[in-house]
Amino acid sequence: MLLTGPIRMLLIDRAISRLALWCLLTLFTLGAHAEGPLSSSAIAGSSVESGLPLADYVIVNKSHRTLQLLRNGRVLRSYKVALGLRPEGHKQFEGDFRTPEGKYLLTRRNPNSEYFLSIQVSYPNDQDIARARRQGVRPGGAIMIHGQPNTPRKPRDYYSNIDWTEGCIAVSNSDMVEIWLMTPPDTPIEIQP
Repeated sequence: MLLTGPIRMLLIDRAISRLALWCLLTLFTLGAHAEGPLSSSAIAGSSVESGLPLADYVIVNKSHRTLQLLRNGRVLRSYKVALGLRPEGHKQFEGDFRTPEGKYLLTRRNPNSEYFLSIQVSYPNDQDIARARRQGVRPGGAIMIHGQPNTPRKPRDYYSNIDWTEGCIAVSNSDMVEIWLMTPPDTPIEIQP
């Protein structure tokens, strides 16, 4: 029987997710023999072994809805993104549904997120905190690059066609695997208007 339409797409998504999890488990297993968390060199080695180059800079262009991985100023990969529900302008306070703008770092990684993988953006920085204090508000936080929800509450097309996050940067699950493998800890990220 030939499967078409939404059922076929769901099966393909599940297969990609399983493959991605297998790749990540392999990566973590390689690092499990070392003491402490995976080092940058362990991640770099795995990325090189998998044939994926490492990025040294990430640019998110909010107006174009793209995330680009760069190395030495050359674009390695470009991905379509979804942003916060109110994507225009810089994040001002917690709960404003905006994606921040500025220069940050990619810091903590969470393989057990409620979304398919997540990498934290170091928002808020010192300027964001100072601005929020002057305004008498909390700056918010927990801004991530992440995949699709593990338990979707909306139809699949919803997540691929509109801005839907609370301020995060969302990509497809397969794109998230590449971003995860191609960005070492503390990779600089610039989020442009």
